Amino acid sequence: MTKQEAIDKAIAYFKEGYACSQSVAMTFAPEFGADLDTVTMMSAPFGGGMGRLRGKCGAVTGGFMVLGMATGKYAPKDMDTKLAQYKKVQDLNAAVVNIYGTAECGELLKKKVSKEQVADRAHHSIVCTGIITDTVAALYDILYANSDAKSLE
Repeated sequence: MTKQEAIDKAIAYFKEGYACSQSVAMTFAPEFGADLDTVTMMSAPFGGGMGRLRGKCGAVTGGFMVLGMATGKYAPKDMDTKLAQYKKVQDLNAAVVNIYGTAECGELLKKKVSKEQVADRAHHSIVCTGIITDTVAALYDILYANSDAKSLE
């Protein structure tokens, strides 16, 4: 899967009505042998900034889940693998913060849309599709550069 194919797939899932977290996680699940139904269910409550709590952006959280699928299999005391994974999570978060100034859903919405637009769900097309696009692109770059993950090409 190319970077553009990954972006297109995530946006297509989002336009179908899946949460931003699901859209990102579902896009990459097959790449890492994860069961799509399980990933869809597990990632469902993280949309809207963690169940509409407006915390960490769901697209970013979905990306964190993908990093877990790609690199998260380690023994409980394997600190090297755990810390390497945490670094990738931090890198993805930093990539989104570098673009938007934050990776928090509520802050992203306040910067880009009105309360009325959120109530009308217009934020999906105004804000969320761009964040999903940029998150998938950054995630793809992290995964592709990661020798621990399967090749995506």
